[in-house]
Amino acid sequence: MATSPPTEVTAMRNAYVDQFPDEARVIKAAFWSSFIALAIGGTLGLVQALHRTDVFRFIQSPDYYTVLTAHGVLLAITFTIFFLVGTFTWAVTTSLDRGVVDVRFTWAWYIMMVVGTVLVAIAIFSGFLESAPSVLGSELNADVLFTFYAPLEAHPIFYIGLVLFVVGSWLAGVDWFRTWLAWRSENPDERIPLPTFMVLTTTLFWYICTFGVALSILVFLLPWSLGITESVNPLLTRTLFWYFGHAVVYFWLMPAYMMWYIMLPKFSGGKLFSDPLARVVFVLFLLLSTPLGIHHQYLDPGIAEGYKFIAMTNTMFLLLPSLLTAFTVVASMEHGARQRGGEGYLGWLKALPWRNPIFTGMALAGLMFAAAGFSGMINAGMNINYLVHNTWWVVGHFHLTVGTAVALTFMAASYWFIPQLTGKELWNRSVALGQVLLWFIGMTFMSNAMHRSGLFGMPRRTAEPQYQGFDFEPAVGTVGEINMQVALGGVILTLSLALFLLNMIMTSIGDDSESIPDNTYAGTLSGAEDSPRILDNLKLWTAIAVVLVIIAYTLPLASIIDAGGLFGPGIEGVRLSTWVDPAVIESLGEVIR
Repeated sequence: MATSPPTEVTAMRNAYVDQFPDEARVIKAAFWSSFIALAIGGTLGLVQALHRTDVFRFIQSPDYYTVLTAHGVLLAITFTIFFLVGTFTWAVTTSLDRGVVDVRFTWAWYIMMVVGTVLVAIAIFSGFLESAPSVLGSELNADVLFTFYAPLEAHPIFYIGLVLFVVGSWLAGVDWFRTWLAWRSENPDERIPLPTFMVLTTTLFWYICTFGVALSILVFLLPWSLGITESVNPLLTRTLFWYFGHAVVYFWLMPAYMMWYIMLPKFSGGKLFSDPLARVVFVLFLLLSTPLGIHHQYLDPGIAEGYKFIAMTNTMFLLLPSLLTAFTVVASMEHGARQRGGEGYLGWLKALPWRNPIFTGMALAGLMFAAAGFSGMINAGMNINYLVHNTWWVVGHFHLTVGTAVALTFMAASYWFIPQLTGKELWNRSVALGQVLLWFIGMTFMSNAMHRSGLFGMPRRTAEPQYQGFDFEPAVGTVGEINMQVALGGVILTLSLALFLLNMIMTSIGDDSESIPDNTYAGTLSGAEDSPRILDNLKLWTAIAVVLVIIAYTLPLASIIDAGGLFGPGIEGVRLSTWVDPAVIESLGEVIR
């Protein structure tokens, strides 16, 4: 596809909605599903921050776990994946310059994902009811947190909803592959366009990594919740979840990476430094992202230390594609800045378009992701991880990854996508710029405080972090100061979220405009023709990825099953909001007051 300068407006509008009106409607629906999940989940995040820091409490502490579950599921799964399927549909159709094979099939997988989301939400939010209705022989409840492994047990509707959502995402991948195969039949000698290559490799990786969570739900958790099986093996379901649970982080990140590669250079005013390096990065993510989930289980006594060491080694290898991305994207930005007149070793930074909210949001997201890489190295190191495991350090880390690198990139990109999908000019660029800056500032306060609190052992996943007869002692500052940072960060983030939603709504209800930039992305300094064709051999890379997964997980899973049995030793399910004694919670709450 031909490229054009980022500010160019042609006489005849060439927005995405003009090229692909049917697909634009589906993508717009997917984005608004994502925005609704972001609005609800983000608001619940503020409730958590204020409750846990004891700044303002209006829910009972047992209900905190319902809030925590909804916050995690809506933001980490619903918000991210709805935005991903919309972005990937845009990328495939734009880069192949053709619509999907059958838009009815596209609507079908989108509707399946919506139905799955609604079922999951019903199960979770029923936890707020004093007397939840009984369905399928048990009370509606799903206080199982984002991780949802045994012995925490949810209502069957929760698991059924997850299955529908994941299957819908699988069908979305089928849709993208069908579109690419139709294009390839007409262009047999052409290289896969880079955006489509990124989509296809990410989809293959998604199929591999979701096998674990699908197995966990369909074979163990769902039959257990229905009473078909009497027990589960908690360590087995935990391991199957983390087989998926760390890999899904990269599934969220891949659309952000894609936009950093093909959009940041465009808005910088230049070209992508290297198409071949971008392809190598996505192949490496396909190969390396799944065989390392056990690094989340360093403190699990049922897994041998040798397996944990292998997971640590695999995790360290995964630093390579991130470092390659940093080099390629920054080089592309520098090229653009120098095209705009930037000079000197660092002086070119001043020439970048910092007043453009799309560029600034993505650039700040990338900067935060670099910080997340440093804290992630602590998580990955087996011995060092023991110091911060299950503390607020971990929460601070993933608020830098999914909460900033992903979320801020998605919001910044929306300032490009929504005008493309609606044909309406962005309502207010100044508000958009202020919004991305506020998100960066709010997350700086919150994640800094969370990382610091983790260093002195402040626990995560609890409504009452303080203990009776015990005081945390930070090396610098006080617990009160750290709590205020978390609360302040939560308030700033919520304000930023409100501004984002306002801009999206006002843009969508505005008047049609002819001042929409062309639906193009950056060209390349080094194109696909400079890379070996073997990089496009998706069958080869998929086969290698599967072999690596088998090598990493066969012996650990066999050991877990041998020790605890396939269905476990008679574990009863736990419902957090009904299991936690409100009187005990209240007495603990008095400690931090």
